[in-house]
Amino acid sequence: QVQLVESGGGSVQAGGALNLSCVVATPTYKTACMAWFRQSQGNEREGVAAFETDGSTGYADSVKGRFTISKDNAANTLYLQMNTLKAEDTAMYYCAAGCSLSRPLLARKRYHYWGQGTQVTVSS
Repeated sequence: QVQLVESGGGSVQAGGALNLSCVVATPTYKTACMAWFRQSQGNEREGVAAFETDGSTGYADSVKGRFTISKDNAANTLYLQMNTLKAEDTAMYYCAAGCSLSRPLLARKRYHYWGQGTQVTVSS
């Protein structure tokens, strides 16, 4: 089991920024193959940004150019810098890890471990 702990959510106005963090609290699991997802009320959980095992990244079209995924391997921490936030970015954001490599990068079924989530609310 891999324990993931998210933080950094909050309430901001449209156009603002937030930086989410996800600490991998299980020392034996390194920050390869990790992702951020989000789920707004009444909607499916959707992939936002992710790392491939080779270090490349992928983003949902809705966040390209505004969100940046990064990681600190030494600190075993994943980040999501979110800029120019919009009301439609309001959601619970989840960190995910533990990949089935045969699945697409931003597919929910690719990941086996999930954090508890951190709420992001953007007011217009």
